[in-house]
Amino acid sequence: MERGLILLVAALMVYVATGVQGTSHLSFANNTQVNITRDGCGVTKLCVETPDNCDPAGNNSCLFASVVTSTPVAPNGTELSIELRGDSMGYIALGLTVNASEGTTMLFICAQNSSNNGTFFFRTMQRNNTDAGLTPTERRVTEIRGMVKGNVIQCEFNVPNVNATNTRTSHVTTFSLLLGTGSFDGSTLGPFNISRAIGPLNLANPASNITTPAPTTMTTSGSSGAVHPHAVLLLLSVLTLSVSLRA
Repeated sequence: MERGLILLVAALMVYVATGVQGTSHLSFANNTQVNITRDGCGVTKLCVETPDNCDPAGNNSCLFASVVTSTPVAPNGTELSIELRGDSMGYIALGLTVNASEGTTMLFICAQNSSNNGTFFFRTMQRNNTDAGLTPTERRVTEIRGMVKGNVIQCEFNVPNVNATNTRTSHVTTFSLLLGTGSFDGSTLGPFNISRAIGPLNLANPASNITTPAPTTMTTSGSSGAVHPHAVLLLLSVLTLSVSLRA
């Protein structure tokens, strides 16, 4: 059964340490359509997925995220427009972190509550990169839209004021990205299981994770300049032929 939800107003996500590790006060409308495709990947939006080059609009399993950055506005930083799609009966999530092995990761979670007819909900959590622990956190997120169909979760949302540094004089958009899933039993979000980690990437460059093949260069055998025996034989054959013709 398809259920779509759209956020009608921009909201500050406020969490408390009860119930589902957080309660959001959001207004939703039903029957929202969220259509996530690969259109623009590497050109207008940065795309990360697993398995590689999977199609988020197809019927096969595909955990996919795309990010579009706005022009930085001092002193607040950059706004990210994010798409997220994946297969889970619990939740899918995108994580942004400066260092995936230490510090923390900001997790943006799109989930379905299977105990409530698969309804869509959205959460932000903070992940400790050392012990993988999740804790409630506050993060302003706007224009949240989500849709659940079977075990496929799709969502779109904007994250304003993003900066990888603590200084307001520079707007750094270089992060490592984590893609993963987790469980939800109706009251508690389970551990975040990482399916793909990539970076650091410059989110402002849609092609920052695309590897350009190195140009093919022609090299001569042997860097010392020594002449190989087969080359000597070829030269002698040419000289012999030349002498014979002259005779």
